[in-house]
Amino acid sequence: IIVAVLSLVDFSILKRSWGYSKADFAAVLATILATLALGVEVGVSAGVGLSILLHLYKSSKPHIAEVGQVPGTEHYRNILRHDVKTDPNVVTLRVDESLYFANARYLEDKIQTRVAGDKAIRHVILQCSAINEIDLSALESLEAINQRLREMDVKLHLSEVKGPVMDRLQEQDFLSDLTGNVYLSQFEAARSVAAS
Repeated sequence: IIVAVLSLVDFSILKRSWGYSKADFAAVLATILATLALGVEVGVSAGVGLSILLHLYKSSKPHIAEVGQVPGTEHYRNILRHDVKTDPNVVTLRVDESLYFANARYLEDKIQTRVAGDKAIRHVILQCSAINEIDLSALESLEAINQRLREMDVKLHLSEVKGPVMDRLQEQDFLSDLTGNVYLSQFEAARSVAAS
């Protein structure tokens, strides 16, 4: 029986997942062990449950990159990965995840930490190209960020907001209370605030 069961399990996935992602490895290993110990239904349920928890954990701390302009182009890239131009009065952050209840506070903290120690900053631009959705908790966090920056005499701007996200924001008071503007492109946003 053991030999028959072992022939059904693809152990090469363990090696591949270990090299690719430790979180994926944990989910695969837990699924295999639970399946062998408790049965197929429990094993698959454990794997699905663990995968959901891991997704929530990873998306609760999204990648937020400070970006700058690649010289001679209209492209903006991570300042830690590329040789880019930045403006000491402007902080541009690209959020690489939809905003929702689990990561909204993380964004607030990240912006507060970045702006609080630098008195030269007059503008914060959120590049929203990777944001597919903003839930109510995240909207409340954006309102709090806007208010906190207003108190620091810093304007909050948005750029590259997707149509469905913009539709939802326009249904609320957030855009009318926004201290800055919404721009079609990051290049347009940076050029506009630099001129102000």
